[in-house]
Amino acid sequence: MTIALLFPGQGTQHAAMLPWLDGEERARPVLERMAATLGRDWRARLADSAWSQANAAAQVLVTGASVAAWAVLAPGLPRVVAVAGYSVGELASCVAAGMLDAGDAQALAERRAAAMDACVADGATGLLSVSNVDARDVAAACGRWDLEVAIRTGERRCILGGPTDALAQAAAQLAGLGANAKPLGVRVASHTRALRAAVPALAQALARATWRAPRVAWVAGITGAVLRDTAAVRHVLAEQVATTVRWDDCMDAVAERRPDGVLQVGPCTSLARLWRERHPAIPVRSCDDFASAAQVIDWARSSGAR
Repeated sequence: MTIALLFPGQGTQHAAMLPWLDGEERARPVLERMAATLGRDWRARLADSAWSQANAAAQVLVTGASVAAWAVLAPGLPRVVAVAGYSVGELASCVAAGMLDAGDAQALAERRAAAMDACVADGATGLLSVSNVDARDVAAACGRWDLEVAIRTGERRCILGGPTDALAQAAAQLAGLGANAKPLGVRVASHTRALRAAVPALAQALARATWRAPRVAWVAGITGAVLRDTAAVRHVLAEQVATTVRWDDCMDAVAERRPDGVLQVGPCTSLARLWRERHPAIPVRSCDDFASAAQVIDWARSSGAR
């Protein structure tokens, strides 16, 4: 029995996420660090979208929740054959791969958010999820409004990044062509050239962390390739904030490892839905589907992951 792990990115945090973490001793050090950074009322404040969607809170929340879930689940899961992280989820995936400790991942989430915020202090930017869309229509919209594909998520879906007013105009045009267009709760144009200035600061922060060789296959978001050299990992993690994430290729690389099941470790179910659409033959669930860690482990070790 084997399993692969997917770690979600910013925008997946929500008020009811993973409530079972609060009673788990293995999660306590991670949650204590979150509380030191965000305040002990962080869970109550998740209901305030103005706060929870701000970069400085969101990246810490998602990284902390995912790392805490991993800390609880790790002893009971089947053998992990691959891990991949979606955007900031790559930090938590580095913990699961054995490359980073939890404290370094949480500190890097804070520094990543600060570096990204410094790039967009003078403008309103964001992300737009688009599905049921032809690639030619996406290219035309990007050319007309100077947008970029921030994340590739499937054959007829992607996420666009750019100024919010341009995204709104593109959404209206694409909706008129039959596409589904939805603004995401992310206030920076992640994975576009607007974040290029954040790369050097993030590279410096990554260089100061303590790194170890990965124990499992770690799939890089911007290449869809398995990396084993930590210098290469640090490079792609820095470049990732200003480069298109090829999540479609990441899912395919994970599928090539032939896991018996796939688990989204962290809040929400978005990556599980994308996986189910692209690789329906391999069972997938999210931690947020379950009421306890024991239920997650039971699924992973029994009928769910066959």
